[in-house]
Amino acid sequence: MSNNVIFGAGKISRGFIAHLLDRSGEKFVFIEKDPELVRLINERGKYALYVFGAPEKNTVIKGAKAISCEDRDTVVKTLAAADVIYISVGGKNLEKLIPVITEALSQRLENDDCDLSNIVTCENWYSPAETLRKGILGILDEKYIATFEEKVGITESVILRTAIEADEEILKSDPLALNVSDFWEIPINGKGIKGELPKVEGFHLIKPFNAYLHRKLYTYNAASATISYLGYLKGYETLAEAAVDEDIKKVLMGVYEETCLALCNKFNVSSEEQRQLQHASYTKYKDKRIVDFLERNARDPIRKLGPNDRLIGPANLVLEYGGNPVHLATAIAAAVFYDHPADPIALQLRAKRETEGIDAILKDVCKIDPDGTLSLLVKEKIETLRSKGLIKDNK
Repeated sequence: MSNNVIFGAGKISRGFIAHLLDRSGEKFVFIEKDPELVRLINERGKYALYVFGAPEKNTVIKGAKAISCEDRDTVVKTLAAADVIYISVGGKNLEKLIPVITEALSQRLENDDCDLSNIVTCENWYSPAETLRKGILGILDEKYIATFEEKVGITESVILRTAIEADEEILKSDPLALNVSDFWEIPINGKGIKGELPKVEGFHLIKPFNAYLHRKLYTYNAASATISYLGYLKGYETLAEAAVDEDIKKVLMGVYEETCLALCNKFNVSSEEQRQLQHASYTKYKDKRIVDFLERNARDPIRKLGPNDRLIGPANLVLEYGGNPVHLATAIAAAVFYDHPADPIALQLRAKRETEGIDAILKDVCKIDPDGTLSLLVKEKIETLRSKGLIKDNK
């Protein structure tokens, strides 16, 4: 049995990583910054998971334990002793973990004969393992670097399960309970592993991983963004409601078609294989049993409009392979006008749009030429959405 530490005790950590470890007889401990969550885990020691559409797979995770981030000495000691550290804290928080992880690794690497260890990032984020690796090497004492390179693996995974809070009545008796989708695999980049990971049901090592990661980002994430931003303009609240709207579905199917040819050419996969990924994506997002709110999927639009992210990235790829990303341009146009009042990043985007104009967003956020092909398509689609009454801002 391995010594497993899960950094973060949020929904994916409890409802996916811990679930797979528990099913395989592996023990684990959470490290969490939220004191209330730490208290609940330690006081209760267990929580229930309810699988959408498959109640026979419902289970109770027992023996759950958590360490507070405030207890730094214990955190460092626990991380230093870990065989595998799984990280699920939100990609934008990765850099905050680098000092404590580096301190823990320094303790471990003090012994040249230390065992191999691995860090697996469980973040749907751009190059999370590389972010962590560069950050650690940037502050790690030189005397440990050779041993670090030999003994510590840092790799990444793709998270495709949905995990949300359980129904209100269930939460009254089990505040840690979660509803999870009936998905059981975590694809992991096998290239970054040192030695072997624990034999965990659902861990699927992939080489090469880059192709899979991009296909996932440009399929699942592009679809989620398309549904979310258009759904917001049309007044929907959940992904499932928006995904079956006929107008949104038409745009989404167009996005799938535009990206299919480009992804198949780029990564040398068959159209049948890519369409299976697309079908799984749409099946997930239209499932009304999964109450996943648009606000959660749409938040932080400045990052999601970035040049390598879920909309601009595939649109540029479509152009590269001779396609015409008109449907992706519609999704981008909707994203440019996302201004949910509870999202401070969306309000920053709106302020920039209103004070500097659309071209400034295309240039500074999307990193594309305001007079280029993609920008012209986006601006055309903005006018189309405006003509339909979905965009009421005249800026």
